[in-house]
Amino acid sequence: YLLFAVLVGLVTALLGPRTGDGASAMMGLLGIPLAVLWIFWAIQRAHDLDRSGWQVLLMLIPVLGAIWGFIWLFGRGTPHANRYGPPPPPNPLGVKILGMVLPAIFVIGIVAAIALPAYSDYTKRAQAAQSAAAK
Repeated sequence: YLLFAVLVGLVTALLGPRTGDGASAMMGLLGIPLAVLWIFWAIQRAHDLDRSGWQVLLMLIPVLGAIWGFIWLFGRGTPHANRYGPPPPPNPLGVKILGMVLPAIFVIGIVAAIALPAYSDYTKRAQAAQSAAAK
């Protein structure tokens, strides 16, 4: 997903705000490999829950798909080996730390996106008021 985000950023930077000259088609082409990866990950998750990979198709049904997706997202996998193989190994400490740090980085990014333009506007107004007071 991060690689996809970087590719989308690069394509957007190269093509700019133009939309009629293939930028949408390029974004769609970049989304195909990501969609394939998501399907493979969903099949792996289905196997972790001891279900057939074909049940991934249930996620295409509008309301049922959302409910099914939440069940898969928060459901516990089988704690023992099932017909698809042994359970996955537990997450190492680095993955657990990263799982705790990433939401904080997300929140800091949103706060920075809001605060930096506001601070820039504030400094411009303060300089304008200071120069008006000096005259």
